[in-house]
Amino acid sequence: MPYGAGMKPLVTITTVTFNSEKTLEQTIQSVLHQTYPHIEYIIVDGLSTDRTLQIARSYIDAFRERGFSYQIVSERDNGMYDAINKGISMAHGEIIGNINSDDWYEPDAVEKTVRFFGETGCDLMYADLRMIRRDGTSFIKHSRESRLATSRGWNHPTQFARKSLYDREKYKCESLHDDFDLLLRIRKKGYRTAILHEVTANFRMDGMSHDRSLKRALERGRARYRIYRNNGYSRLYWFECVMIEAAKLFL
Repeated sequence: MPYGAGMKPLVTITTVTFNSEKTLEQTIQSVLHQTYPHIEYIIVDGLSTDRTLQIARSYIDAFRERGFSYQIVSERDNGMYDAINKGISMAHGEIIGNINSDDWYEPDAVEKTVRFFGETGCDLMYADLRMIRRDGTSFIKHSRESRLATSRGWNHPTQFARKSLYDREKYKCESLHDDFDLLLRIRKKGYRTAILHEVTANFRMDGMSHDRSLKRALERGRARYRIYRNNGYSRLYWFECVMIEAAKLFL
């Protein structure tokens, strides 16, 4: 349901971490300096052994001064998506986003997102993403939606969804592509999705999803294909899986 004029719902942002001392500070600061005034921020850590928790705790006073709710949890988990599910279960916000500990938001990302939810009445939205190469150069991955079920026009770091959706749909915690599995399930069940054609987040291209080894490419391709088949898609989507991993390897 679209929001009325002037309404500012609480937005929860989660970040899952494990030994993220090199990049976490930029992620935290991108949440702290959002232009939107009603934010709850939850960091879910998997028992880091480096300075991750020290960095996270150093921002407690800054978030208190800003008037944002700020919570840090550090305990054992069963992987990234288990930690994201945990953060979502703790959330009080009407709208929920997740930004990983090596990515960061644009300063007005949440403000634009809330406005877009109000304009569209969607259940889930995503936007354009700035992709940062290892040499510091970048390009924009534009969001789009097509009849072909593919991740090529979908940008998970920019994704926000209603808490009511996450109350019914969880990440399965089966593979690196559980986020894509959730998107396919949402599309299949007829939830309302919408695309904001503006850059709201930045993504470093040096994580697990961009490991340029043949072994990892094969693992990712198999996992993605299994997700397609589990969601009722044709065996022909094998070609889509090959194309995506080949692009990561050679481009």
